[in-house]
Amino acid sequence: MSLLAHLARPAAALVGLLLVAGVALAQPQPTDAQRQAAVEVAESLRYGHYADISLDDAWSRRAFERYLEVLDGQRAFLLAEDVDAFRHLESRIDDALFDGELEEIYALYHRYHERAEARFEWLLERLDEGLDFTYDSDMRLELERDEAPWAEELAELDELWFKRLKNAALTLAISDQDAEQVETNLRQRYEGQLNRVRQTNEEDIFGLFMAAVTSSIDPHSEYLSPRQGESFDIQMRLSLEGIGALLQSDGEYVKVASLVPGGPAERAGGLEPADRIVAVGQEEGEMVNVVGMRLDNVVDLIRGPKGSVVRLDVVPAQAVDMTRSRIVEITRDTVNLEDQAAQGKVIDIERDDGMHRIGVIKIPTFYVDFDAWQAGEEDFRSTTRDVAREVERLKEEGVEGIVLDLRNNGGGALQEANSLIGLFIDRGPTVQVRDARGRISLYGDTEAGTLYDGPLGVLVNRLSASASEIFAGAIQDYGRGLVMGTPTFGKGTVQTLNELSHGQIKLTRAKFYRISGDSTQHRGVEPDIIFPSLLDPDLIGESSLDNALDWDTVRSVQYRHYGEPWRHLEAIKDRHRTRAAEHPNFRYLTEQSELNRRLREQTTSVSLNREQRQREVEEQEAEQLALENERRRALGLDLLDEWIDARDEASDEENDDEPVEQVQVQEAAHILLDYALLDHGYRYAQRN
Repeated sequence: MSLLAHLARPAAALVGLLLVAGVALAQPQPTDAQRQAAVEVAESLRYGHYADISLDDAWSRRAFERYLEVLDGQRAFLLAEDVDAFRHLESRIDDALFDGELEEIYALYHRYHERAEARFEWLLERLDEGLDFTYDSDMRLELERDEAPWAEELAELDELWFKRLKNAALTLAISDQDAEQVETNLRQRYEGQLNRVRQTNEEDIFGLFMAAVTSSIDPHSEYLSPRQGESFDIQMRLSLEGIGALLQSDGEYVKVASLVPGGPAERAGGLEPADRIVAVGQEEGEMVNVVGMRLDNVVDLIRGPKGSVVRLDVVPAQAVDMTRSRIVEITRDTVNLEDQAAQGKVIDIERDDGMHRIGVIKIPTFYVDFDAWQAGEEDFRSTTRDVAREVERLKEEGVEGIVLDLRNNGGGALQEANSLIGLFIDRGPTVQVRDARGRISLYGDTEAGTLYDGPLGVLVNRLSASASEIFAGAIQDYGRGLVMGTPTFGKGTVQTLNELSHGQIKLTRAKFYRISGDSTQHRGVEPDIIFPSLLDPDLIGESSLDNALDWDTVRSVQYRHYGEPWRHLEAIKDRHRTRAAEHPNFRYLTEQSELNRRLREQTTSVSLNREQRQREVEEQEAEQLALENERRRALGLDLLDEWIDARDEASDEENDDEPVEQVQVQEAAHILLDYALLDHGYRYAQRN
């Protein structure tokens, strides 16, 4: 199962949107179709979900809290009295589902709608009065309120929103917008949010409640409305003309979850996972502020005909302040199978004893041309076939080892992961799958023979998921090679899509286990050699998702060991640490990842004093700039005047010998060569 499939409309599409609710109706009511769908969802969860679920009062309390998070995750609209008025639902959501009695669920939503509509009207009134802010106080705005107590008085929320308004104005002012531009942008933002509140209908309300219900169990189970189901089908066919980025909600922001391998965004550069999109514009015309906008509406703005240009105003993931945005232009296109094909190259490594050659094969996804395969065509494209062709070519070029680069590979066809493992082992099991009844099915390679039995390495990162984790885990369990990089995503569950009388439900039905018995769920695959990474595991990965299923184990199966790489790990790690300490890019990755973590932990609030705010931002960015320029100085590159320019400059370094990301590939090749030489000596000694 593909990570891309599961993030296409992730559970996060439901989560934390502050500004999605409200209806124009005086009192919204559930339709008969929605009542019936609620009953069907409840039955599906009770009898079809992988986990042993009891939809009882204890679960009902969790679902109630989740519903509040969906409606008002930052506790910025509802008062304590509003929540208390519906506390009786804590023990009744299970009954409401099974009986299809959703009136009180909708009533709570309506209460939220009234508060949200009134709040945006209040903000527009402040703008009508004119902004006369002075930015010289010691006032600060807390950034996260998900654990704050519900406000007792409306005045508390007035104070909060006054700070939010002031912060929004200050953010724009620091970005060199004059007073008129600031007011225009804020008016556009709040009018847009108010309009979306007023346009929300019963289908939207039902979707939000179902999101709370399903996400209270696990992040990958999800109700799809008829409209969402159509979008999902389009994305699974990869026929959508867009930018090739999978998005999810993150509070009031839209965040990049991952980039589709070979897609327009990846080819264009400038957009990376965990980046936040704050505005969207077409090739010409004004940018539309999307802060607080519903995820599906943002996606609609980004979609467009092939060949057209979309502009995204993006705050980089590493930015410590929302003022540090940049415009990224991407030409819309479709994703073709050719763009995702495996590609190989040779890396030359100079050692004291001469030049050595290591092959590297980049595998963006596990793909197969199903149409050609089902039609009986002999020359259909697949990951295994393309990799086999590259392996044969690399063998002819005399490589001493091969590294398979699975970074950013979100999975794909499970059959391809199994058959790909078969190129490197002489048949055997590859993965165990346990269903909701506890029954375990064993999958593996059934063809005898090995295409390549030489030194093998697998390079992974946080965005290596699902089928990638199965492959890396099997190679590690078999002792067939070394796994290098960062701990993987941890997507170890299987979902199926089932039709309902109204909409569909994506339901977690099974779980992956390695042949060693370890689950890939939640923890992912732990590499033998760990590299530093700029992808923050607190922001990206299964462990960052609410209610992710736990890691566990089953019995191991019988399998042979093809090697004993663990015998050489300490020696290999020592050599790796020596090289990493000396290489500017490796030092940069280590220090930058630590700095990002520290800054994130420190930045729990922002100053509303302009001088203080600018000073804090400048101090933080000075640290980042110093690290970047230290790296560039060591590599003989031009120094930067501002840290925000680093990503722009990175795209100009393609002709450089070693851009930042390439150092991981180079080091993986060095490590594999160390292993090949050490293992050869060990095996030679054993034979003698």
